[in-house]
Amino acid sequence: MENVLSVYQRPYDEDRPVVCMDEMSRQLLKHVREPTEAKPGTPRRHDHHYAFFEPLANHRVVFTRDRRTKVDWAECVRTVLDEHYPEASTVVLVMDNLNTHGLSSLYEAFAPAKARQLAERLEIHYTPEHGSWLNMAEIEQSVLAKQALSRRIPTREAMGQRTTAWQENRNATDATVDWQFRAEEARVKLKRLYPKIDD
Repeated sequence: MENVLSVYQRPYDEDRPVVCMDEMSRQLLKHVREPTEAKPGTPRRHDHHYAFFEPLANHRVVFTRDRRTKVDWAECVRTVLDEHYPEASTVVLVMDNLNTHGLSSLYEAFAPAKARQLAERLEIHYTPEHGSWLNMAEIEQSVLAKQALSRRIPTREAMGQRTTAWQENRNATDATVDWQFRAEEARVKLKRLYPKIDD
């Protein structure tokens, strides 16, 4: 926990931006009435959102994908590194420890040389188990859900349009997260999580 909190206290460095990443799924819904049951074996349709949020620059990028796989995650990371932070030597990435969120995913998606090049530009900090609330991108995902995805959205295209419009508006208005929780406070408020050491 303190690892993530110390990352948030770093001063802004455009060569090493701190970017928080989170994902969520949304079911695509277009019915007004209760539909008849789907044929056996027909899955529900979901979209998955990957949100990348740079809190010190008030910048976010949201991707809408059909699936949540290692390759999907790796492709989003490549886009963030190559298109949104091409000049940064390292992107400090804060995210949860989901099985798809790892450097091995880059090697499943890209040739070894490209995967290594991307991996060398990442400094990864995982939130602790049951500590996803430490991820500022999760707060952004909550805002996205409330402001843009709270109604029925029938298609992936419509979902993508709503997400893109929300992203552009949030970036244009410099919307941010006012994060104030620090390691010193964690030691007091969450002291039960720390080991007791007898003096």
